[in-house]
This record gives sequence, C-alpha cells and structure tokens, in this order.
Amino acid sequence: MPRPLWTGAISFGLVTIPIKVVSATENHSISFHQYHLEDMGRIRTRKVCELDGEVLSQDEIGRGYEVAKGRTVPVTDEELDRMPLPTAKAIEIVAFVDADSVDPVRIGDSYYLAVDGQVAAKPYALLRKALERSEKVAVAKFAWHNRERLGLLRVRDDAIVLHSMRWPDEIRSPESLAPRDVELEEDEIDRAVQLTDSMALDGISGFKDRYREALEDLIAAKSEGKELPEPREGEEEESGKVMDLMAALNASVDAARESRGEEAGGEGATVHEMKPGTRKRAAKKTAKKTTKADSGKKPAKKAAPRKRTAS
Repeated sequence: MPRPLWTGAISFGLVTIPIKVVSATENHSISFHQYHLEDMGRIRTRKVCELDGEVLSQDEIGRGYEVAKGRTVPVTDEELDRMPLPTAKAIEIVAFVDADSVDPVRIGDSYYLAVDGQVAAKPYALLRKALERSEKVAVAKFAWHNRERLGLLRVRDDAIVLHSMRWPDEIRSPESLAPRDVELEEDEIDRAVQLTDSMALDGISGFKDRYREALEDLIAAKSEGKELPEPREGEEEESGKVMDLMAALNASVDAARESRGEEAGGEGATVHEMKPGTRKRAAKKTAKKTTKADSGKKPAKKAAPRKRTAS
C-alpha cells in the first residue's frame, strides 16, 4: 500500500471508522531540472532571509499571515492543531446526494480510504454497502493543509474514494465565455451528431500519453548518442483561415468511418448546403409529403454506429 498521506476517521452519524488516506493517482510526467548552459551545473533554489541574507534550514522557518504591510502574525502548528473544528481529525459526512447533482468542475484530487485496523473493517463495509444500495454519494467536510475542505465519497470497486471538492465561490462563471447569437442550420447539427456517433467508444481506457512516449524516445536517443526521432509530418493549418464548416464535418465523418474500416461517403455522408432562397420551399415540400404519408407507418430505425477502439 502507498504511504498514507493522512490518518484519521470517517464520521458517519454516531459511527466512527478509522481510516488511512492514500493517493488514488500517480504522476508519470517527466520532470526536468534547470542547468547552467555554460558548464551544466545544477541550478539550486535556496531559502534566504531577506533581512540578514542568511540561508535557512527548514527547522528555522515558520509560517505567518501579513495583516498589514510590515506587520505579520506568526501562527504555529500547535495553534492550528488546537483549532475547534470537528473536521480537524475526521472526515465528517454531512449529507448524501445523487451523483449527477454534482458539477464535475468542482471535483479535484482523488484519494482512496483504507481501513486502519481490523476494528474498522465492519463499519467500513457497512458504509460502502449503504452507498452502493442507495446509489448516492456522500458529501463530507475535512480539514487538510490549513483549510477546511468539501469532499465527495463514492465506491470504486471495493474501496471508498474521497474526491476533494472546491467550494461554490471558488468556481468561476463561464457566462462571458460562450459565443452568443450564433445561428446553426439543422443539417449542420445533424452532421455534427453523426460525427459524434462515428467517434463513439465503449470506454477511454485505451488512450495513451503519446507526448510522454515521444519525450522518452527523445531522451533515450540523446543519452545514447543516436539520431533524434523525426517529427511527424503533417499539414499546418493557416492561421485565420475561414473554415468551410460543412466540408470539415463531411471530411471528419468520412475519416472516422475509414478508421473503423467502413466505407467513407456512405448513406447520409454528403450534406449539401441549401441556398437561402430554397430553404422555405424545401420546408413546404417536406410538409406536403408528410401529410400525404401514411400516419400509421413507423419510421425505419437507424442502425446503431459500430463503436471504435481508442488509439
């Protein structure tokens, strides 16, 4: 088991569940160091006191809050530990909600909650079963890293997962970001939906970090004195070029079909843009045909698009 990040308990009504918190994710990013270009000496960061210029060790450094310019109030670890918060030593469950009622933008890091001792096994299993049977997630409060946080508890396989969450006032409004007064034609929307169907997958487990793989190849080639990998050839898009939306959608659908081994340009593959003067006439013709059609006749069902695999 990974090293615990925090040890405490889940507070579930009057039930207390001793737990250990471990990270649910791993960071596989490649990290670079900074070096002096002239002699490749490593660049180091030191903590220096701005008053006397002394380089300080960690045990000489404390924390404080600047209440006014030139006036800082020191705060010790002991004072933080004595704060009267019920969440200081426990993950306190305060409510249960439907999972789809939680905006994903509020969800942050994820952690596994592991039982701390055999005595915690039964209440842990009880909470897990309650979450599964109710089909809800638990909202909890907990105090980490000098602040009280909001969390979400849910079940993943046989473990309870804690997702840290952002408070409502930490979420920025997207109101001014979305484009306004954009007119879309029905054939454009239909074609975009066809594209989403063509790109549908059963899951996302097959995706890989291509950038990291390419970076590993680059580092390996340089360390072994080999020739560097050639960059991928591709056409660069011209900046500011006006895009033919329908042509781009048609080409995208064809490409998606070809990637699944299907024939491009199949049924419904070509969409012709209607001239402004012909849209109303076409709509009237469609309405007349609809009234003449047999009202009891059921429309033919479209075949479900075949799912593709991730690459």
